[in-house]
Amino acid sequence: MALDYFQLPMHFNATLMQEELSRFDESDWIPHFNKGYYNGDWSAIPLRSIEGNPKSIFPDPTGTKLYADTIHMTNNKYLGEVVQSFECEKIDVRLLRLKSGSIIKEHRDYGLGFEDGEVRLHIPITTNPELEFYLNKQRVTMNVGECWFLNFNYFHEVKNLGTIDRIHLVIDCKVNDWLAKFFIQR
Repeated sequence: MALDYFQLPMHFNATLMQEELSRFDESDWIPHFNKGYYNGDWSAIPLRSIEGNPKSIFPDPTGTKLYADTIHMTNNKYLGEVVQSFECEKIDVRLLRLKSGSIIKEHRDYGLGFEDGEVRLHIPITTNPELEFYLNKQRVTMNVGECWFLNFNYFHEVKNLGTIDRIHLVIDCKVNDWLAKFFIQR
C-alpha cells in the first residue's frame, strides 16, 4: 500500500536557508505556470531546471531533457549543501512560495509516489501556524527545517491564511537504494 506522507529523519538549518532566501529579488520569482490551480500568488525560483535555465520552471514530461543546476543554486552555498545531502539523483529543484492570503486549489500531481520511482520532498523555510496543507483531506503540519515526503498522486491543497509567505525548498528525486531505505523503515 502506498504511503500518504511522513517526515524523514533529516533536519536543516532554517536560519541559514532564510539568510540565503533574503538575497533573492522579487524579479527572481516566476509565477507558477498552472494558473488554474491557484488564486493569489504562487511562484518559484528554479535551483535546478532543464538545461540549468534560471527562468524556467516547466518540467519535462517526456523525461528526455537534461537537468542542471541554475545560477541560483551555484550562488547559494547552504541551499546547495542541503540539496547535495540527498544521495540520489535530483531532477527538478526549486523554491516554491505561496504568498500570504493565497491558495492552491485541490489537485493531484501524477507520477510522484514511491511506487512511481520518483518522489517530491518538501523542506519548509518559512511558514506560519495559519498555513493549512491538506493531503487526502488530512492536515499535514510541516515545520521549518524539517524534510517531508508527500505522495502527490493523492489530492492535496494549500491555504495560506496567515500573514507570512510560505516558502519551501522542493526537491524531485529519483528513488534509489539510499532513498528507499527511508520508505522501507516505515
